[in-house]
Amino acid sequence: MLNLNQLYQGFRDPETIKTLAHKIRKEALKVTDNINIMEVCGGHTHTIMKYGLNQLLPEHIDFIHGPGCPVCIMPKERIDHAAALASLPGVILVTLGDMIRIPGSEGSLAEFRSRGCDIRPIYDPLDTLRIAKENPDKTVIFFAIGFETSTPMTAVLIEQAEIQRIDNLLFHINHVLVPPAIDAVMADSNVRVNAFIGPAHVSVISGAKVYRSAVENYAIPVVVSGFEPVDVMESILRITQQVASRVAKLDIQYSRSVTEHGNLMAQAKIEKYFKVRPSFRWRGLGPIPDSALMLKEVYRHRDAEYKYADRLPVREIDDHKACQCGDILRGLSKPKHCKVFGRGCTPQTPLGSCMVSSEGACNAYYRYNGV
Repeated sequence: MLNLNQLYQGFRDPETIKTLAHKIRKEALKVTDNINIMEVCGGHTHTIMKYGLNQLLPEHIDFIHGPGCPVCIMPKERIDHAAALASLPGVILVTLGDMIRIPGSEGSLAEFRSRGCDIRPIYDPLDTLRIAKENPDKTVIFFAIGFETSTPMTAVLIEQAEIQRIDNLLFHINHVLVPPAIDAVMADSNVRVNAFIGPAHVSVISGAKVYRSAVENYAIPVVVSGFEPVDVMESILRITQQVASRVAKLDIQYSRSVTEHGNLMAQAKIEKYFKVRPSFRWRGLGPIPDSALMLKEVYRHRDAEYKYADRLPVREIDDHKACQCGDILRGLSKPKHCKVFGRGCTPQTPLGSCMVSSEGACNAYYRYNGV
């Protein structure tokens, strides 16, 4: 069994990074066209910016930042759902930490909390069970977010609520799926992406197999990468080698944690409690068919979105006109191209979700790009 040190030890070695950079530059000499790589996950964006990996590459290899930050892609109307639920008498709203700072149409959850709503940010979703047990006279609603990575944990929460008969615990489900988002990016007529770095943690759960259709449908390389700088550089090398050889295939660089088929037990948990939602509106990408999950009918007694449907707003709300988060999430722009980046929009005073989230592209550029 791997221990924690084995997952990153040696994967930040400067000499190894330099050697990989040299190999990439040598291989890139065989390529005349631009290689535009979308790293789907915000964790990869932060690695690239923190370690300056983009500065080690030839000019015709470029990074395009994708919609892989679960907080960033949450549209304002879903934040408004959370605010509406938290405003109900006798409700405790529980959600993950970054979520409370994302602005909705009438303010962030942090602002609603300052107005007296009982909103509790957590870092361990299992704390939700404790909160529900300690407050039997309250309705506790878990505002669940995340890609395939965090979905099994929500499934475990539902399972434990059922087993322990914690009847005052409900769920508002906002779990989304990576493959439909890739399809949405590639469907844009202005798309420049011709290779993907596949997300690591998502792939541990879903398996690399979920990206096979992207390779087949768009004839582009997909390399599933770990988060360390050596991981990312090796993945770029593998992509460059594929482009130079004029092939496109699915490759697993992060083989110490990712397999073709993924975590079958976690997938079974997801299958038991969730079904695919017909459509979900992503911030920046708009409605994407079959791109999110919802509770199955048999667990509707725990579905806050169903139970409080008449109390939840239905109007779709776009971002602030000055904010370019939508274009950034679609891979059509970069944070430095936004007029308010680093001026009116900072981590302390964010206008958009890409700056709020610790995984957001704007946040990464602000932290590591000398702003």
